[in-house]
Amino acid sequence: MVVIDIIFEDDDLLFVEKPANLLSVPGKGPAGKHCLSAILQQRYETLKVVHRLDMATSGLMVFAKNHPTQKAINAQFEQRQVDKSYIAVVDGKIDASGSVDLPLITDWPNRPKQKVCHQQGRKSLTYYQPITYNEDNNSTRLLLLPKTGRSHQLRVHMMALGHAILGDEFYAGASAFEKSARLLLHAHNLTLSHPVTGQQLSISSEVPF
Repeated sequence: MVVIDIIFEDDDLLFVEKPANLLSVPGKGPAGKHCLSAILQQRYETLKVVHRLDMATSGLMVFAKNHPTQKAINAQFEQRQVDKSYIAVVDGKIDASGSVDLPLITDWPNRPKQKVCHQQGRKSLTYYQPITYNEDNNSTRLLLLPKTGRSHQLRVHMMALGHAILGDEFYAGASAFEKSARLLLHAHNLTLSHPVTGQQLSISSEVPF
Protein backbone atom coordinates (compact mmCIF):
# COMPACT_ATOMS: atom_id res chain seq x y z
CA MET A 1 0.00 0.00 0.00
CA VAL A 2 1.30 3.44 -0.95
CA VAL A 3 1.62 5.85 1.98
CA ILE A 4 1.04 9.49 1.05
CA ASP A 5 2.64 12.12 3.28
CA ILE A 6 0.41 15.10 4.04
CA ILE A 7 2.48 18.29 4.26
CA PHE A 8 -0.29 20.80 5.04
CA GLU A 9 -4.08 20.90 5.08
CA ASP A 10 -6.96 23.08 6.17
CA ASP A 11 -10.66 23.29 5.27
CA ASP A 12 -9.91 24.27 1.67
CA LEU A 13 -6.48 23.00 0.63
CA LEU A 14 -4.46 19.81 0.82
CA PHE A 15 -0.71 19.73 0.10
CA VAL A 16 0.79 16.25 -0.24
CA GLU A 17 4.01 14.65 -1.42
CA LYS A 18 3.65 12.49 -4.52
CA PRO A 19 6.06 9.55 -4.63
CA ALA A 20 8.10 9.01 -7.77
CA ASN A 21 6.60 6.61 -10.33
CA LEU A 22 3.00 7.14 -9.24
CA LEU A 23 0.50 8.74 -11.62
CA SER A 24 -0.98 12.06 -10.46
CA VAL A 25 -4.38 11.35 -12.05
CA PRO A 26 -5.94 8.32 -13.77
CA GLY A 27 -4.23 7.07 -16.91
CA LYS A 28 -5.10 4.55 -19.59
CA GLY A 29 -6.14 0.97 -18.90
CA PRO A 30 -6.70 -0.85 -15.59
CA ALA A 31 -3.20 0.02 -14.32
CA GLY A 32 -3.97 3.71 -14.85
CA LYS A 33 -6.57 3.66 -12.08
CA HIS A 34 -3.80 3.44 -9.47
CA CYS A 35 -2.94 7.10 -9.00
CA LEU A 36 -2.49 9.76 -6.35
CA SER A 37 -5.87 11.45 -6.83
CA ALA A 38 -7.74 8.12 -6.50
CA ILE A 39 -5.83 7.21 -3.34
CA LEU A 40 -6.60 10.58 -1.74
CA GLN A 41 -10.26 10.56 -2.79
CA GLN A 42 -10.80 7.42 -0.72
CA ARG A 43 -10.31 9.67 2.31
CA TYR A 44 -11.34 13.05 0.88
CA GLU A 45 -14.40 12.35 -1.27
CA THR A 46 -14.81 15.91 -2.58
CA LEU A 47 -11.13 16.41 -3.44
CA LYS A 48 -10.49 18.26 -6.71
CA VAL A 49 -7.42 18.08 -8.95
CA VAL A 50 -5.65 21.39 -9.57
CA HIS A 51 -2.43 20.44 -11.37
CA ARG A 52 -0.25 17.44 -12.20
CA LEU A 53 3.29 16.15 -11.96
CA ASP A 54 4.91 13.71 -14.37
CA MET A 55 4.64 10.13 -13.18
CA ALA A 56 8.42 9.88 -12.71
CA THR A 57 8.65 13.16 -10.77
CA SER A 58 8.27 13.22 -7.00
CA GLY A 59 7.25 16.09 -4.80
CA LEU A 60 4.69 18.62 -3.71
CA MET A 61 1.17 18.76 -5.13
CA VAL A 62 -1.80 20.84 -4.01
CA PHE A 63 -5.43 19.69 -4.19
CA ALA A 64 -8.63 21.64 -3.58
CA LYS A 65 -11.23 20.35 -1.12
CA ASN A 66 -14.16 22.06 -2.83
CA HIS A 67 -15.16 23.51 -6.18
CA PRO A 68 -14.74 27.25 -5.33
CA THR A 69 -11.20 26.57 -4.12
CA GLN A 70 -10.42 24.55 -7.24
CA LYS A 71 -11.64 27.41 -9.44
CA ALA A 72 -9.59 29.99 -7.52
CA ILE A 73 -6.37 27.96 -7.53
CA ASN A 74 -6.79 27.06 -11.21
CA ALA A 75 -7.01 30.78 -11.95
CA GLN A 76 -3.75 31.41 -10.09
CA PHE A 77 -2.00 28.72 -12.12
CA GLU A 78 -3.43 30.02 -15.40
CA GLN A 79 -2.38 33.59 -14.58
CA ARG A 80 1.09 32.38 -13.50
CA GLN A 81 0.64 33.67 -9.97
CA VAL A 82 1.88 30.40 -8.43
CA ASP A 83 5.64 30.22 -7.86
CA LYS A 84 7.05 26.72 -8.32
CA SER A 85 10.54 25.48 -7.58
CA TYR A 86 12.11 22.11 -8.27
CA ILE A 87 15.36 20.42 -7.34
CA ALA A 88 17.08 18.31 -9.99
CA VAL A 89 20.40 16.57 -10.47
CA VAL A 90 21.69 16.89 -14.02
CA ASP A 91 24.55 15.41 -15.97
CA GLY A 92 27.76 17.42 -16.21
CA LYS A 93 28.95 20.63 -14.58
CA ILE A 94 26.98 23.89 -14.58
CA ASP A 95 28.89 26.81 -13.06
CA ALA A 96 26.51 29.74 -13.50
CA SER A 97 22.83 30.58 -13.30
CA GLY A 98 20.90 31.07 -16.50
CA SER A 99 17.68 30.44 -18.36
CA VAL A 100 16.28 28.32 -21.17
CA ASP A 101 13.68 30.00 -23.39
CA LEU A 102 12.66 27.38 -25.96
CA PRO A 103 9.12 26.72 -27.26
CA LEU A 104 7.77 23.19 -26.79
CA ILE A 105 5.30 21.00 -28.64
CA THR A 106 4.15 17.39 -28.34
CA ASP A 107 6.31 14.97 -30.32
CA TRP A 108 3.25 13.17 -31.71
CA PRO A 109 4.96 10.10 -33.23
CA ASN A 110 6.78 9.58 -29.92
CA ARG A 111 4.15 10.51 -27.34
CA PRO A 112 4.29 11.34 -24.46
CA LYS A 113 7.62 12.93 -25.37
CA GLN A 114 7.83 16.64 -26.09
CA LYS A 115 10.26 18.52 -28.31
CA VAL A 116 11.51 22.00 -29.13
CA CYS A 117 9.69 23.56 -32.08
CA HIS A 118 10.39 27.19 -33.00
CA GLN A 119 7.58 27.27 -35.59
CA GLN A 120 4.61 25.88 -33.63
CA GLY A 121 5.80 25.37 -30.07
CA ARG A 122 4.30 27.15 -27.06
CA LYS A 123 6.50 29.61 -25.18
CA SER A 124 8.36 27.86 -22.36
CA LEU A 125 10.76 29.53 -19.94
CA THR A 126 12.89 27.99 -17.19
CA TYR A 127 15.44 29.63 -14.89
CA TYR A 128 18.14 27.52 -13.26
CA GLN A 129 20.66 28.02 -10.46
CA PRO A 130 23.49 25.60 -9.59
CA ILE A 131 23.62 24.46 -5.96
CA THR A 132 26.46 21.94 -5.74
CA TYR A 133 28.71 19.97 -8.08
CA ASN A 134 29.45 16.28 -7.48
CA GLU A 135 32.84 15.49 -8.95
CA ASP A 136 32.47 11.76 -8.25
CA ASN A 137 29.79 11.26 -10.89
CA ASN A 138 30.11 14.56 -12.77
CA SER A 139 26.67 15.91 -11.89
CA THR A 140 25.20 19.22 -10.71
CA ARG A 141 22.36 19.77 -8.27
CA LEU A 142 20.15 22.58 -9.57
CA LEU A 143 17.31 24.78 -8.41
CA LEU A 144 14.83 24.99 -11.30
CA LEU A 145 12.26 27.78 -11.53
CA PRO A 146 9.76 27.23 -14.35
CA LYS A 147 7.83 30.33 -15.38
CA THR A 148 5.52 28.33 -17.65
CA GLY A 149 4.01 24.90 -17.04
CA ARG A 150 4.45 22.84 -20.20
CA SER A 151 4.48 19.06 -20.14
CA HIS A 152 8.02 17.73 -19.57
CA GLN A 153 9.28 21.33 -19.69
CA LEU A 154 12.13 20.96 -17.22
CA ARG A 155 13.23 17.65 -18.69
CA VAL A 156 13.35 18.90 -22.28
CA HIS A 157 14.96 22.21 -21.34
CA MET A 158 17.75 20.50 -19.41
CA MET A 159 18.34 18.11 -22.31
CA ALA A 160 18.45 21.07 -24.71
CA LEU A 161 20.99 22.74 -22.43
CA GLY A 162 23.19 19.66 -22.78
CA HIS A 163 22.66 18.57 -19.17
CA ALA A 164 19.91 15.95 -19.05
CA ILE A 165 18.35 15.08 -15.68
CA LEU A 166 19.82 11.88 -14.29
CA GLY A 167 17.60 8.81 -14.62
CA ASP A 168 15.43 10.35 -17.36
CA GLU A 169 14.22 7.48 -19.53
CA PHE A 170 12.89 9.83 -22.23
CA TYR A 171 15.54 12.49 -22.64
CA ALA A 172 18.84 11.34 -21.10
CA GLY A 173 21.55 9.52 -22.98
CA ALA A 174 22.66 6.11 -21.76
CA SER A 175 25.32 7.45 -19.40
CA ALA A 176 23.06 10.01 -17.66
CA PHE A 177 20.17 7.56 -17.51
CA GLU A 178 22.27 4.88 -15.83
CA LYS A 179 23.54 7.25 -13.12
CA SER A 180 20.24 6.98 -11.21
CA ALA A 181 17.56 4.34 -10.72
CA ARG A 182 14.89 7.08 -10.75
CA LEU A 183 14.37 10.48 -12.33
CA LEU A 184 16.16 12.96 -10.07
CA LEU A 185 13.52 15.68 -10.26
CA HIS A 186 11.52 16.78 -7.22
CA ALA A 187 8.82 19.45 -6.87
CA HIS A 188 10.24 21.25 -3.84
CA ASN A 189 8.08 24.32 -3.19
CA LEU A 190 4.76 25.93 -4.07
CA THR A 191 3.95 29.52 -3.16
CA LEU A 192 0.41 30.80 -3.73
CA SER A 193 -2.34 32.93 -2.22
CA HIS A 194 -4.87 31.18 -0.03
CA PRO A 195 -8.17 31.42 -1.94
CA VAL A 196 -10.20 32.25 1.19
CA THR A 197 -7.91 34.24 3.50
CA GLY A 198 -5.68 35.82 0.86
CA GLN A 199 -2.64 34.86 2.96
CA GLN A 200 0.47 33.88 1.04
CA LEU A 201 1.33 30.22 1.57
CA SER A 202 4.81 28.88 0.90
CA ILE A 203 4.85 25.10 1.34
CA SER A 204 7.94 22.94 0.87
CA SER A 205 8.67 19.24 0.52
CA GLU A 206 11.93 17.62 1.60
CA VAL A 207 14.05 16.40 -1.31
CA PRO A 208 14.55 12.61 -1.07
CA PHE A 209 17.84 12.49 -3.00
